[in-house]
Amino acid sequence: MSKEYTKKGKIPYHKDIAKNWQLYLMTAPYLLGFFIFTILPIVSAVVLSFFYYNMLETPTFIGFNNYFNLIVADTVFLKSIKNTLIFAVITGPLSYFLCLIIAWFINELPRYLRVLMTLVFYAPSLSSSVYFIWQYLFSGDSYGFINGILTKMGVIYEPIQWLSDEEYTLAVVMIVQVWMSLGTSFLSFIAGFQGIDKSLYEAGDVDGIKNRYQEFFYITFPLLKPQLLFSAVMQIVSSFSVSAVSQSLCGLPSTNYSAHTIVLHITDYGNIRYEMGYACAISVILFLIMLGARKLIDILLSYVSDT
Repeated sequence: MSKEYTKKGKIPYHKDIAKNWQLYLMTAPYLLGFFIFTILPIVSAVVLSFFYYNMLETPTFIGFNNYFNLIVADTVFLKSIKNTLIFAVITGPLSYFLCLIIAWFINELPRYLRVLMTLVFYAPSLSSSVYFIWQYLFSGDSYGFINGILTKMGVIYEPIQWLSDEEYTLAVVMIVQVWMSLGTSFLSFIAGFQGIDKSLYEAGDVDGIKNRYQEFFYITFPLLKPQLLFSAVMQIVSSFSVSAVSQSLCGLPSTNYSAHTIVLHITDYGNIRYEMGYACAISVILFLIMLGARKLIDILLSYVSDT
């Protein structure tokens, strides 16, 4: 950067592009894809949320009617917000800390055992066939694995309909969601642990750190801030966008919408009823909720890192 730009402050965008055009040219394919597949759909969803649009007729402008119907008249949507917030509040932090703790313990293992355990914990997030295993475990007949064990132990005397009884469906889906969420966040923590300079631990021993727990809180944890932020964002996305687990195990809709989420409500109106304007309004509300949660996580992580 030249001195004249340094004295005047920030370089104007057009001059920066002219000066570093090779760099902008190399990033152009990504920026173009990001604009087409991310920015443009978001803007389109916001615009269409003010229209009645069924994909067959010309969109009709209706103002805030979609949002008004969502908040005032759509009781299923309000129930989906409740279920989604329960998902986010319980499965988000639980999965977040499980990823951190399990990655910490696995990082202490010998190399080959560490690679094996990493594969074991990451593999469930790669395949959707695991739903069949959970359907067998929580099967509602006497041949279901959990029902069979509870019956032999004398805890129950007749099978429990885990996937159709609204008293249990949400809890079952949360259990499966927590188990399947040990994926990308888990790998990021493993990478963060491996990237810490070992000499820092030696310096800590000299400064009086006595055990592994003190090493974690005084050395490891502060150096994991990038992974902590990345994993927090991933957990927010996964907990607020949960749909496949509920739909695969409990169907769409679930019994009395007991495991219905916001994304499933979008799927219902967008892919089944083809009321795209209404589905876009639901998407905009979900986007705002996730954005607020993201800002809250930033504040909490900044507070933790400062203290």
